[in-house]
Formats: sequence, C-alpha cells, structure tokens
Amino acid sequence: MTGFSQNDLSLRGRATLWAQRNSWRLPRSVRRIGKKLFIDSRLASGSGDLVDDWSKPLVPYDAMVAPDAPAVPFSVPTSSVSNLDDFLVPPGSVHCLIVTPVLDAGGLDEFVAFLARRLPHFGFRVTVICARSSSAPVGHLFTTLQREGTAVLAASPNDACLWMKMNRPDVISAHDPPGWLLQAAKDARVPVVETLHGIPTPISTNWTRERQRSELVTCFVAVSELVRRQYLSGNPSYRDDAVITIPNAFNQTHRPPVNRSQARAWLGLNDEFLFLSLGRHTVQKNAYGLVRAFSTVAEDHPKIHLLIAGRLDDVVYTRQVRTLRDTMPCKERIHLRHTFPEPSILLAAADCFVLNSFFEGWSLASMEALSAGLPTIVSDVGGAREQIGLDGSRGFVVPNPGGDPESVTWHSSSLMRFQPQKNRAELVSAMKSVMAQRDYWSGVREQLAADSRGRFDPVTCSKRHAEVLLRAISPSGVKGKFADCAHP
Repeated sequence: MTGFSQNDLSLRGRATLWAQRNSWRLPRSVRRIGKKLFIDSRLASGSGDLVDDWSKPLVPYDAMVAPDAPAVPFSVPTSSVSNLDDFLVPPGSVHCLIVTPVLDAGGLDEFVAFLARRLPHFGFRVTVICARSSSAPVGHLFTTLQREGTAVLAASPNDACLWMKMNRPDVISAHDPPGWLLQAAKDARVPVVETLHGIPTPISTNWTRERQRSELVTCFVAVSELVRRQYLSGNPSYRDDAVITIPNAFNQTHRPPVNRSQARAWLGLNDEFLFLSLGRHTVQKNAYGLVRAFSTVAEDHPKIHLLIAGRLDDVVYTRQVRTLRDTMPCKERIHLRHTFPEPSILLAAADCFVLNSFFEGWSLASMEALSAGLPTIVSDVGGAREQIGLDGSRGFVVPNPGGDPESVTWHSSSLMRFQPQKNRAELVSAMKSVMAQRDYWSGVREQLAADSRGRFDPVTCSKRHAEVLLRAISPSGVKGKFADCAHP
C-alpha cells in the first residue's frame, strides 16, 4: 500500500463500493489514485476472463454424452395466509413503497423481492422503486418481478420525488436508501422503516452523520442481533426500542429442490467432494482467504473441488484471486464462476457450503444452503450463530478472518484482504471435519433441510415486517382493528 494514507484508502474504498453497488463508474480523478491499484475502463473491459461462464462442467466429461442441466420444478410465490381473518389490513388498503438502489442478484436484492412478493398476502399494495441516478441496467430481479406482475419502477432522484408527491404511499420499506429519498419522504410526511442488512452498510456507515440521517427514519429493522448491537453502538442516541431484530427467511417458493444425481452429473461430478461458496466477487466475501485455506485442505485430498460463484463486482480484487488460484497445484479444482440463475442446482450438487466473509448482516446464501440440507461453514459474522449454532449439528462457525466481528469495517477488511488471516487454521480444520464425516452429513441431509426450512419460516418473517410497517403509520392512518396490529 505504499503511497496511500489510511484516509486515502478509506475514501477510495467507500467510493469504489458505492460505485459497485449502484453500477456507476468512478470519476476519473478517483480512478487514477495511485499507479498500481487504479480502476479504469481498460481494466474493466478485460474482465471477461476472470470468472468462467457455465458452458463447461467442473470436471470434464465426453461432450458427446454431456447431460442437460436438471429441470428446476416450476414454482410461484405462495403464502400460508388462506383467509381474510389472517390479513393485517383490508386487501389493497395500505400502499407500501419498497425502495432499493439495485434489483439484481445480491442478498439485499433477493430480500427486497421477497418482501414485494409476500406483503400483498397480508393486504398490502406494493410498489418497488430502484432509486438511482445511473442509466445502467437495473438487474435480473427487476425484470423478474415485473414479469410476475409487481409494480416496479427505475427512477432518477427527480422522478422518484415527483412520483412520491403524486402517489404518496402510506409507508416506505427502505433498503440501503439514498439520503435524498429519506428527505423526500420526510417532506411528504411518509414514515420510513429502514432494514439494516449489515453493518457496515454497502458504502460504509458514516457515524459522524448517522445521528442526523437517522432522524429521517421512523424505525429500523436489523436482520440479526449482531447488526442491531453494532448499529446502536455507532448511533447510541437512537432509541433502542426502535431498532427491531427480524431474521431473514428462506424463500422456498424460489429455491425448489432438484435432483441431486442429475445436478452432479451435469457438473461432471462422480465421487468428488464439492465445497460451494455463493457470493459476489468482492472483498467482503473474502474469496482470497477461502482459496488459500482450500489449498491447504487440497494437499492431501485430490478429489475435492471448490466452486465460488457470484456477480463480478470487483474486477481488481477478483484478478488477484484468480492470480493466486493460478499459482496453486490444485488450480484445476478451484472454479471461479459467474452468478448462476438457478442456485438450487448448485446446492443440490454440493457436499458442503462455506462462506469466509469479513462481515454479513444475515447471509441468505448460507441460510439457503442449510435449507437444502448442506452442512455449512461460516465465519463469525452477523446471523452466523443464529443460523448454525455452536453444537456442530448444522456445521461450524469459525472465527472471523478480520478478528472481532463487531468491529470489522470496509477499511479493515481492505487492509486484511491479502494478508495471512487469523481464522485459517480453524477454517481448514472445519473443512477437513466435514469431509471426514461425509457419510454422516449425507445421511442427515433431508432432516437438516426440513429443520432449517421450519426455522427460517417465510410467513413469520414477512408478517413481522408487515406489523412493523403498520406500527410506523400513524394510528389514524389505519382504521378499526388494523390500528392495533400485533407488536413484533
């Protein structure tokens, strides 16, 4: 990092991550900070070879008899709400605007789609706005929700503010909202419930300004107790009873189980052991540390593979991961791939899920892995202990690669991203343990899946969000019995 002050790194990192999240190119002045680590269009244009597509299997087989990808059972959004007595409000009587900067393939995006699909089952009318200034494509889930019939808009700041004035929703469910939208909501006197998907936030929380910003938010929902503690520690002036923990849920209607034998055959797997990691290619997910740990495990196990699949968010970082991979004797067994549109197939084919993140709020990927029956290894991040526990019955929580999980930041993660990490020995040990107990985990796979699907109930989660949204509305805004909705 010669030539960079810590302040330079912090500012550059925050700007980079903000640009990634919102699909913006950085200004030229930011892209040219330093001679070795700048981000420019020439580097981005050469990113196509960093991660592979899905045109070939993990293990080569005879192309003349290559199997097709297994069929994913068709499913539609459903709810266990079956009669009017289960509705919290009369159908369509409360208009909820869900705001997010992006609707593509990340965990935050998936949860926004989850709420958009589920809130109508409790009587809400839903509109989703991608509040953004970029003209870049809005993403996969945007078009998916539109196709399903959800009202979804992509709006510039001016258009979003104009829409709010003309339509004035009853309440806003905000997910990584821009400041101008919070101000527009205050001007329109619309209450805001912001979901904290993780601390630090996607652009790193500015605690010096958070107290003022939080005055525009009616209440917060934290996706895990760790996130709640982190937020209140950073913004102690905010009322602690207005930060409510609601763990995320497993959206089984969009992750149906598929045939494991067919999934493995399609990937070319026979008796190989497959570690799977689903997450964006970015510093936060710490693929560099995972690849290093896997290389140690692979030394004595020639039939194990590691598959890391996700959206390519950070070209510079991913190039370093690829370079590391290519120097290793086991390089042919470490697979870097793009996002896969049907992750149920990958979950069915895998033997173990592993995620070595520096921080998470509540990982949807690890929750989906558990719900597919996979033993799961996760670093100590938000939601990890709630999801997996500490008794070894679902997998292992290993120490955080950056140290204290409550104090890790984008800046500290950036400093640690290529350094020897504190949890390597524990991560290697956990991976070896799952491999050694392969038959046991295979035998309890269905039981683990059933248990996890029950624990991550989507109706409970979406109902609690609906209740918090109703509580944020003035009692005069909801008539009759709906003014006294249940407390979360």
